[in-house]
Amino acid sequence: MAKILGGITSSHIPAIGNAIERELFEDPYWKPFFDGYPRVHRWLEEQQPDVAVVIYNDHGLNFFLDKMPTFSIGAAPEYRNADEGWGIKPIPSFRGDPELSWHLIESLVADEFDVTSCQEMLVDHGFTVPMSLMWPDFSYSKVKVIPVCVNTVQHPLPTPARCYKFGQAIGRALESYARDSRVVILGTGGLSHQLDGERAGFINKEFDLMCMEKIVDRPQELTGYSIHDLVRLAGAQGAELIMWLAMRGALTGKVRQLHSNYHIPISNTASGLLLLENGTG
Repeated sequence: MAKILGGITSSHIPAIGNAIERELFEDPYWKPFFDGYPRVHRWLEEQQPDVAVVIYNDHGLNFFLDKMPTFSIGAAPEYRNADEGWGIKPIPSFRGDPELSWHLIESLVADEFDVTSCQEMLVDHGFTVPMSLMWPDFSYSKVKVIPVCVNTVQHPLPTPARCYKFGQAIGRALESYARDSRVVILGTGGLSHQLDGERAGFINKEFDLMCMEKIVDRPQELTGYSIHDLVRLAGAQGAELIMWLAMRGALTGKVRQLHSNYHIPISNTASGLLLLENGTG
């Protein structure tokens, strides 16, 4: 049976990809951010997951405003990235797990979630940056991946409550998978940030820290917010919190926080990192 080891939240700011490429790990601007990740590296090395389910949002590389699915799941044997204009160079491709992907898709549809199945899929910085942060030096080659894409671009967006339920359905699907597989769930994006308009550069530290606290033991309290609430409290792009809620919903056991880090600003964005262990009970 598949086992859900835990979940990790992380920013996916494109500037991080360039900082990794330039090895700016000790740069005063970047050091407080990168210093948050060694604990996660050690945990992943200890746990040795077979599969990473990466919940992220596409930024116009694979989908655009004319065709924007609410939820989509990759079912390809391989995923490659391409530059969307940020100057991020191509990196080694990611190995897929089509069998588990189709199990997820079939289970989610049976659970009344209408998902778009993608037998070919490009992945952008929303996916590649977290994977590069979790597995430095392209060591992600040891794990298979399943991209799970959530619309945070074209309104209407799925509500926090809907995304939490979507994550719960993912958790049920994974635990019903017959083959042994050790799975980690990544929830990417955020936290508060706005990249354009009159509030460009907006950050709400108090709201961010509240979300990081409640998502561990009281995630249901965050599902009461609307998308408009998230935009007001966390900025236009702060709605990416819904990917964190999807990750948290997928954790089926007693959750224990192992590590956290919060840093502002990185490219006008509040960056939050959480490592959550999925226990029994």
